Amino acid sequence: MSEPQPQAGQRPVPASAEEALEVGRGHFPAVWPDGERPTLYVHEFDIGYLMYPVFPPRQDPTAYPRDPGGSHIVISKADGEVSALPNYPPETSVEVYRSHFRREA
Repeated sequence: MSEPQPQAGQRPVPASAEEALEVGRGHFPAVWPDGERPTLYVHEFDIGYLMYPVFPPRQDPTAYPRDPGGSHIVISKADGEVSALPNYPPETSVEVYRSHFRREA
């Protein structure tokens, strides 16, 4: 038996990091301006899934570093809500999410 699909207007609530990756993939570009596909990482924590892109190492060590720009997202385990966060290290992003988006958590 397959899982019930969300009704129109409902957000999917991921049950695993793999499902969160599928839900969150649409919040990031499929291809960067230089033509490379972004690598997306999922950091699971107790109340959500933090997703963020990581660039591969530059082939030319003398080239300017890439500016990742953009943001991270968190997908709530409670209701599937997607929240955008600044591009901070993962643990800092989790703390920002807890304090600004999920005060009751």
